[in-house]
Amino acid sequence: MIFQQSIIFFGTPDFAVASIEALLQNQFNIKAVVTTPDKPSGRGKKITASPLKAFAVANTLNLLQPENLSDEEFLQSLQSLNADLFIVVAFRKLPSKVWQMPRLGTFNLHASLLPDYRGAAPINWAIMNGEKETGVTTFFLNENIDEGKIIFSKKVMINDDETYGELYDKLKSIGSTLIIKTVEAIFTDNVKPISQEILINNCKLNKAPKIHKQDCKIIWKNSCNDIVNKIRGLSPAPAAYTILISEDLTEYYIKIYKATANISSNNEFSGKIYTDNKTYLKISTPNGYVFLSEIQIAGKNRMTIADLLRGYPVNNNWKAL
Repeated sequence: MIFQQSIIFFGTPDFAVASIEALLQNQFNIKAVVTTPDKPSGRGKKITASPLKAFAVANTLNLLQPENLSDEEFLQSLQSLNADLFIVVAFRKLPSKVWQMPRLGTFNLHASLLPDYRGAAPINWAIMNGEKETGVTTFFLNENIDEGKIIFSKKVMINDDETYGELYDKLKSIGSTLIIKTVEAIFTDNVKPISQEILINNCKLNKAPKIHKQDCKIIWKNSCNDIVNKIRGLSPAPAAYTILISEDLTEYYIKIYKATANISSNNEFSGKIYTDNKTYLKISTPNGYVFLSEIQIAGKNRMTIADLLRGYPVNNNWKAL
């Protein structure tokens, strides 16, 4: 019975691909896939399809790529498919006339334990804020972003050295399993959604807004742990950055992918560099040092600190800004 009921799947990145792949492996009926139009990408501005489109084409799935989600022709196409359920994973906001269309509703997979970390970048912000746990949540869409009734959630621990990229892959896999559980429950009328208001209990909620360039700049006056958490939460992309300034005031814009904190007494100004010119480079903070491990200078490949020190005359008179 549940395999006769049909689904339209909305998404864009590989985070969504894991979920639709799980749905197909479990023999659910995917009537159509909705993803973003192809767009220019990279330095060459080559027209590129979304990862979800590539998957849909490879699996000969019915594909829709509307420019405008309120376009009448697109709405008629959705209506004509008469799907029972819509699923959204990493897609833009749907108009109410879309998410209200299917008889069983529309649900979304969100990469946090709602109601905490509502917003576009929950994985990044959870790590940047030093959280020890996060998770994934499925919830029915309503008029407000990430505020619908919760169906299921799954808690996940965050390892001390885990990066955004590593946690993204972990949640992508766990989320696809939660998608299957959710679909099975909805198709068998075995769900008891919970209002997020019940869970809030006057607690202060963390927000997870879209990451902008100013969020990526390292402030060396912050604590060691805060800085390393920022590096972890933005690695590998968009990546935390700083500017190294040499003795002759040459500036080197660098992205930092890996670093460790060393908490210790420190009377030096924040941003002062110490190095043995061979194996390590550490930068002073108010409560210790941050040891850089992997970085990338603008226009160059990603490299270890040893590679940096072999190719650039970094010394103790340099500083980070």
